[in-house]
Amino acid sequence: MAGKKIMKASDIPAWVGAMIEAGCDICAIDEFGYVICDIKNPRKQRRKVDRVCGQFGERGHLKFEIIAYLRSIGRFIDRDSEAEHWSEKFH
Repeated sequence: MAGKKIMKASDIPAWVGAMIEAGCDICAIDEFGYVICDIKNPRKQRRKVDRVCGQFGERGHLKFEIIAYLRSIGRFIDRDSEAEHWSEKFH
C-alpha cells in the first residue's frame, strides 16, 4: 500500500460532509454497513464522488467509525424500520 493515501478517523466528518455536498445521500444501515445512494445525476455525481474519495483516501479500515458517525448525526436507517429513507424518521 506504499504511496496510497489512508483516511484518518478525524477525517470522517469532513468526508461525510464532502460526500453530501457531492450529492450523495450517505447513510448507515443498522450498525453493520453504510451506503452512498440516490445519486440524481450518476455521471456528474460519480466524478465528484470519485474526486472526494481520492482526496480522503482508503477508508475500509474505518467502516465502523463511519457507521457510528453517521448514526450520531441521524443519517441511519435500521433494517426493521418501516421508513424507506433515513430522513423519514424525522417526520
